[in-house]
Amino acid sequence: MKLPPLIAGTLIKRYKRFLADVLLEDGSVVTIHCPNSGSMKGCADPGSRVFLSRSPNLGRTYPFTWELVESCGCWAGINTGLPNRLAREAIEEGTLAELQGYPLIRPEVRYGERSRIDLLLEGPEGRCFVEVKNVTLVESNRALFPDAVTERGQKHLRELMRVVAEGDRGVILFIVQREDGHSVSPADGIDPSYGRLLRLAVEQGVEALAYRALVTPEEVRLTERLPVLL
Repeated sequence: MKLPPLIAGTLIKRYKRFLADVLLEDGSVVTIHCPNSGSMKGCADPGSRVFLSRSPNLGRTYPFTWELVESCGCWAGINTGLPNRLAREAIEEGTLAELQGYPLIRPEVRYGERSRIDLLLEGPEGRCFVEVKNVTLVESNRALFPDAVTERGQKHLRELMRVVAEGDRGVILFIVQREDGHSVSPADGIDPSYGRLLRLAVEQGVEALAYRALVTPEEVRLTERLPVLL
């Protein structure tokens, strides 16, 4: 996926979850939208190099959106709106081999208890419900999810268990938007309940997949499958 032209800057601080102040290369300071509701542990350190996109919508209160941050010597994609598009692109191009054979792909379909599945795949073999998670926390080359307690993420796992019990396929897809993550595991030290529920979900037939993305200021694309270590 090609990215629009990005604007370089230096992070001053992130605050109120969805806002951050950035020093641009021309010396000006702008307040930007942060499209990530997690803690962004390891990805929001003041002084970090960042890249921003600029919306053509002149009516936006915050025209700049935070896209990338340099963390531990590599670029990390922090925009949680991107992984769904990356997953769909990888399915359509054949990169995501485990999710082939479904000619119809529908995003944001209502299901369960007032939930929306990120991608619903449909084909001759039936239906596959795919929940996509963005992963940016990496410690000792292991990518960890979540980076904050997530009741919403726990709900998604329960919904996937339900669709599997009803005869459909359920997949939790972790997308690691940085190159230094060599495997994916639940962040038990941050949200032990999520870790326990993920293990239970896998025991009950939910498939846990992980893919790493190549992240540069020019493009982001899925490249290879990573092991999920539970």
